[in-house]
Amino acid sequence: MIKIRKSEERGRTQTDWLDGMHSFSFGNYHDRNHMGFGTLRVINEDRVKPDQGFSPHPHRDMEIITYILEGALEHKDSMGNGSVIVPGDVQYMSAGTGIVHSEYNPQPDKPVHLLQIWILPDKNGLAPGYQQQNFSSNRKPGKLTLLASYDGREDSLIVHQDVSLYVLDLNPGQNYDFTLLDGRTTWVQMARGRVTLNTLLLNQGDGAAVEKENILEFSAQEKSEILIFDL
Repeated sequence: MIKIRKSEERGRTQTDWLDGMHSFSFGNYHDRNHMGFGTLRVINEDRVKPDQGFSPHPHRDMEIITYILEGALEHKDSMGNGSVIVPGDVQYMSAGTGIVHSEYNPQPDKPVHLLQIWILPDKNGLAPGYQQQNFSSNRKPGKLTLLASYDGREDSLIVHQDVSLYVLDLNPGQNYDFTLLDGRTTWVQMARGRVTLNTLLLNQGDGAAVEKENILEFSAQEKSEILIFDL
């Protein structure tokens, strides 16, 4: 069974500096039918204006992944980490017992476009942690690249949950079959592009909840970047 979550059906937060789309309930957007999917709790697609950003704010007991689509995002946190992340980078924080961090667009004339992902940890009260890695050299058209996993296999980031996060890069006309293991569910998030998924059309911003399927057949209508969560 595949249930499509259309981009335009998502919740939205708009301010003078932020345009955020929420696949699941977040902040002032609440929808009891979209509270998450398994251990996947948040997928926010944010666009932040130049010289603007999120002031220091706390998190705890959450696995947080930031994925940059365009632009740059400056990160600082109470663990002493500071960096600027760009497309190809994946940043991971385990908030654990508590962290404070800020996220800021350091560019004076360009917005930053990003996905922020929250995953429930397998247990609370963990020590906070931070990882960052650039996957550009690993990614190729027609290839599935593992970004994060519970065991860190294939040189992926290590998260505290039984989840595997992949990115699938496809050029127009390319196909890819993703096999689901028994007892697993999958969330598909279209970062960019347009694909057919088992005869269903997905556009940029669309998501899909997948249960009780054996194979996901992706066929790209245009250059596409697809996040796949194996849960």
